[in-house]
Formats: sequence, structure tokens, C-alpha cells
Amino acid sequence: MYDVLVIGGGPGGRALSRACAQEGLSTAIVDRQPHRVWTATYGAWADELPHGTPVAATSTRVRAYAREEHEIERTYVVLDNARLHELPETVTVLQRPAPARHTFNATGARKGRAEQTAVGTVIESDSTEATLMDWRGGDTFLYTVPLGGNQVLVEETCLARRPGMPLAELRERLDARQLPGVREERVRFPLDAPRQKNAFGAAAGFIHPATGYSVATSLALAPRVAAAIKAGEDPWQVIWSRKARAVHALRRFGLESLLRMDAEQTRDFFEVFFRLPPELQRAYLSGREDLAGTTAAMLALFRAAPARLRVKLVLRA
Repeated sequence: MYDVLVIGGGPGGRALSRACAQEGLSTAIVDRQPHRVWTATYGAWADELPHGTPVAATSTRVRAYAREEHEIERTYVVLDNARLHELPETVTVLQRPAPARHTFNATGARKGRAEQTAVGTVIESDSTEATLMDWRGGDTFLYTVPLGGNQVLVEETCLARRPGMPLAELRERLDARQLPGVREERVRFPLDAPRQKNAFGAAAGFIHPATGYSVATSLALAPRVAAAIKAGEDPWQVIWSRKARAVHALRRFGLESLLRMDAEQTRDFFEVFFRLPPELQRAYLSGREDLAGTTAAMLALFRAAPARLRVKLVLRA
């Protein structure tokens, strides 16, 4: 019997498998396609990641556009998929589940009702600057991030819609920008999928309901979960602490607010958000257990919002 069995060989599952093996736990992972190449692009804020996380590209200048241009005082990175995919020899790769003291489902999020969707293209460019959001084109935004090797990903993104905006429509919008892309990337995942017990990563509900990010959370939590197992503690208390559950509830409230906004209101929202002090922006975007910071950010945004936007922030659908 293994100490730990992880079902699912994506970034979250492999991060947890690595961390458990490094703690000396006998670890196995179920991955029916262990040599599959990951084609998705995983971006993250550098200050969210554990030391030594492999990075393919770094942007020290990050901008966002709502009504005006904003410079974000954080470093943004694209993760190195090939190195994230690696496992130590002490991790056993299986084709089917086996008995274990702790089993984690890391197969991804279940279907939700609200989705983030995007269609991107990779263009040739030596730019090292990232644009987190460019809302100047309507009810979708352009996400631009360097990948390294003189390549840049440009994505037409629908942040949140119930149901998600069709990929065909996003592709038409991207095509209208006439970008000479060399390959296409498609994104679709739920923002409100339910948390699953005995799970890790997106399957455990790690997806930020108002931004869609989850991989950095998996990478950061994996060593803590492994340490808890090694110490004989309940790993679920690490995965979903009381503060993390409270912050997630506030983020879900934020998602519902975004879903009620039209294009103009969305631009107003992000104009106010990116004018907040950097520490409050970071608390809302990255403070998974920062209940005080998340609350302070939401209150500050509400106070600074114009009256027409406040209605959308407080009324329920």
C-alpha cells in the first residue's frame, strides 16, 4: 500500500506527487498518458510561487487597460511546462488506481455553470512586457504574455459568463485583430465548480472564481499538504482552512458581481480596481487565506466605485 496516491497527471497532481516523494512518502500517480506534452500556457505572479519553481519567461513590466493604462507593480511569469512535468524516480506512475493511505483526485474541475473561455494565437515577437488585461475592445479583453524564444501569446478572453462565450465567437474576434499567429490555443474551464472532497488542484476548487487562476495555488500548497501527511495531520485542513473557505466565499460573491456587469460597467470596475493600492490588489488576486486583506480590498473598491457600479456590486441576481 502506498502512502499517497494521486489520480491525475496535470500540474497540480504532479506537484503534489513530487512534494510527497520529497517528504519520503511512498507515492504513486495515475497518469494514463504520462508522456503527453502540455500545450496550455500557465501564467502566475512570481511572488505566489515557491522558491525554485521553473519559469520559461519573466515580465517585470506588466500593464492593464480599463479606461486608462495602469502599470502593475508585480512580476509576472510563464511556467516551464517541460520541467513542471518531471517526476522523481521515486514516484511510481500507474495506469489505474491502487490502495493508498491517502488518495487525492487531481483530475481537474467538474463542470460549472459560469466559465472563462479564451482563444489565443502565438506570434513572433521579442517583447518581454505583459498585458494582463486590455478592455478597450468591448466585453472581452486581450491578454498578452511573452513565452520566451521570441514568441508571445495573445488571447481574446471572456473573463466570466454563464454559460461561457463560445470559442468560435472568440476566434472571430481574435481573427479581426489580424495577428499573424503560428499556432492556436483554446481555453475553457468553470469558475464556479464545486469543491470535491479528497481532491487537489482544480478538482478541489482551487480556481479563483473571479480570475480563473489555480496552478500557482497548487504549486504553493503541495509542499504544505505533503508535510501535513508526513506529520500525521489532516491534509484537508491545509487544503481548505477556515480562512481559505471564507475568502473563497467572498471571491464567489465577486464573481456574481462580474456576471451582472455589461461591458461599460466591467471597464468601470477594473478602472477602480487597478487604482487601488498595490497591497489591496495583491490581497484580492492572491491572498487565498488573507481574509482581512480581501475584505479591505472589496470595501475599498466599493467606496471608490461610481454609484452606477455600486448597484451591481451589492445586488444579487
